[in-house]
Amino acid sequence: MQRRLRALPSRVGVYFLLAMCLFPEVGYLLVWQKLTASLSALPVVTPTTKALRDLRRRVGGAPMRRLFEVLSGPLAQPATPGVRFGTYRTVSFDGCSSLKAPDTVRNRAWLGSPGHGGYPLLELMTLVETGTRALIGAVFGPTGEGESGYARRLLHLLTPDMLVLWDKGFDGNAFLAQVSATGAQVLGRLRSNRRTPILATLTDGSYLSMIGSLQIRVIEARITVACADGTTFTGTYRLVTTLTDARRYPAATLVRLYHQRWEHESTYYALRHTIMQGRILRSGDPAGLEQEMWSVLTLYQLLRSVMVDAAESRPGTDPTAAASPSPCIPPATWSSARATTPAWPPAWSQPSDAVSWRRCCHHAARASAPARSNHPPPATTNGSTTAGPTAAAPSPTSTSLSCHPRPRCPPCPGTNDPCPPATAADNNRSWPSFTKTPPAPGRPGTSPATSVMSP
Repeated sequence: MQRRLRALPSRVGVYFLLAMCLFPEVGYLLVWQKLTASLSALPVVTPTTKALRDLRRRVGGAPMRRLFEVLSGPLAQPATPGVRFGTYRTVSFDGCSSLKAPDTVRNRAWLGSPGHGGYPLLELMTLVETGTRALIGAVFGPTGEGESGYARRLLHLLTPDMLVLWDKGFDGNAFLAQVSATGAQVLGRLRSNRRTPILATLTDGSYLSMIGSLQIRVIEARITVACADGTTFTGTYRLVTTLTDARRYPAATLVRLYHQRWEHESTYYALRHTIMQGRILRSGDPAGLEQEMWSVLTLYQLLRSVMVDAAESRPGTDPTAAASPSPCIPPATWSSARATTPAWPPAWSQPSDAVSWRRCCHHAARASAPARSNHPPPATTNGSTTAGPTAAAPSPTSTSLSCHPRPRCPPCPGTNDPCPPATAADNNRSWPSFTKTPPAPGRPGTSPATSVMSP
């Protein structure tokens, strides 16, 4: 509790920390000016850079961490579209190891030697509600501990009504058993070098197997990408799930559901590129980094809360549409756009940018996929199995993709301004058009980082 009457009280320091993360491109004094710009009619102090730096130190990291813990958690209501798969709330584990800290002696002592980009790297692990991209929990630290180690610190947040999605790398025997012990269900990707025995082949092409002492079900999905120039790419993804009832949860349905894991990548895109604008963190010491990270996570959760509230104010609106990068598919039309084929793909302010292209791929898949529902499909009529050690190897579930030239978008709804016209380079590029949602590809690309040192 603050006992002194200060010109810069601690509660103002909390606002300043959030504004500092909201405007990463400017220094302390400009952040303060932006924070107090609408208070011109009131007497407002004009602090120095040192006063603002001392304010950060006085506040510390514990209040920001506590504020994040108060705000974190699922945001969606039970009837919000796209949040549940039947009775399960879909959540996702994933890590981000490309957050850059200033290259100082104290940061190197905590985070280790600089990474490939020349800066010490910070590992962030989050548990996300995929239907809203809300943060349920987060931990961070040096990259040496690994994603599974950090994810174990968040297992206490799992509940029996959750279905956990994850990318490859989380399929260790011990970790899988620990997740299952929480009562949550699992749908994740297996590493390519992992070999699982076929105990029983199911009629949908999946098969029952064992990982450690846990019975699981393995689904193989073959993804084929055909480009306009005739080039084709084919890959096989293996998914593991504890939903072993093939009648109630067909393989094709789970393959489509697994694509929702990509909402986690959109979460990191919003953190690293939308909020942080690809810049490195400001703080030159571990205490400052912890404070800054909790501030960024708190700011993100506050923004997502407002977006979800806005989406839920219009019944039937998918909350993930609240941050759609496409100017041609406004949030109000995303639910219907997924059930049909919208004018696609949208125009981008920088069509040649690799990040925009990959985001375009992701949203193309989401736009052409069926509308997300909170109910799984009806059970199949035949769910018999072929049991025994001599069970035949299943056939992978096939998924095909095609590419086509990028058309020009129509005028944005409610305006007379058309989207930026396509360039010659855009017209020669093949843009994805998904006929069936594939499992998630790799992480989106990154943009060059610009150093913003403190203050």
